[in-house]
Amino acid sequence: MSARRLVQRAHAWLGLSVGLIIVLISTTGSLLVFYPEIDAALHPAVQSGEIADDADLIRAEETLRASYPDRTGPWRLEVTGQPGAIPARYYNPPETAGRAFAPMMLWVSPDGREVVRTEFWGDYAMTFIYDLHYRLLAEGAGAKLVGYIGLVAVILVLTGLWSFWPRGSWAKALALRLRGHPLRRWRDAHKLVGLIGLIPLLMLFATGAMLALPEESETVLSPIIGKPDRQSAPAVPPLPVAADLSAALALARTQFPQARLAWIETPGTEGCCFRFRFQISGDPSRRFPHSYVWVTRSGSTIVQSIDANAANAHSRLLNWLHPLHDGSFGGLTTRILTAAMGLFPLILFVTGLYRWRLRRKQLRDAGC
Repeated sequence: MSARRLVQRAHAWLGLSVGLIIVLISTTGSLLVFYPEIDAALHPAVQSGEIADDADLIRAEETLRASYPDRTGPWRLEVTGQPGAIPARYYNPPETAGRAFAPMMLWVSPDGREVVRTEFWGDYAMTFIYDLHYRLLAEGAGAKLVGYIGLVAVILVLTGLWSFWPRGSWAKALALRLRGHPLRRWRDAHKLVGLIGLIPLLMLFATGAMLALPEESETVLSPIIGKPDRQSAPAVPPLPVAADLSAALALARTQFPQARLAWIETPGTEGCCFRFRFQISGDPSRRFPHSYVWVTRSGSTIVQSIDANAANAHSRLLNWLHPLHDGSFGGLTTRILTAAMGLFPLILFVTGLYRWRLRRKQLRDAGC
């Protein structure tokens, strides 16, 4: 049997064996490209209002502490820059103890005065879909499985390219023959969809595998481009003073005066510092950027800062993974294209399966 024939069989059986799982992961990924917008559309209470300013954020943090005095750990507030409620998170709540990732999710009115919605991660539609996409609802083991399926998907795309690669005329190879034999029509449809999605699908599958397998990815990449920079909280003992978000926020902004604030993390009752997360020019991630400022709980001193543009090659690569995977690196246009690409594996699975069934029927009719 020729090498080409072996690759064609490998492609077919890989698609038949893991194709449905790849379709599940990719179609849920299409939904997640717009998951904050979809979630907001499903919950009108978080949509109304103006854009929160610094005073509203400070008031929201006070509202959270007053509403949940027994939750003494850090709160995280997202600064969306969009009209609507202020999203907040409380990590490791006792209600979801034992789950790998299930923070308490809250939304505070844009003026910061009232909690308008409370959920736990995984218990409402969009986070259920997120866990299905990222972990197949199987916690850490599920994330590993998704990562390895991503690698199989990369092999599936490459074997498909090898199987298609023409021996003669490219014009003939790229033709879509709508009036030919059904077997040929389905083959042409399958190969053309695969060629259109070739580069985007390779990028989505590879970045997805790297996000799901961070330790394995680091092991492979570190000998080539060095170890990534380590981002960690400063080792500073907490001072016996009240946390002052207003002063800390004003001081943090002086570190990156032209940057966009994305997240605020409070120190809680026992923490030493506020942590502020900024998107600076050159950082591809809008929602989860990679520049940080730690300020003492009194708001008097910047303890540490990290500039995303000063990161080494490995860290810069990691900083690009999520924006490439969800299409957010280029704004609305690339997000729409990424969501569309997430549907390509479904089309490829349907066209490939139907062609395989036609081929099996043809062989049975021929007595093979």
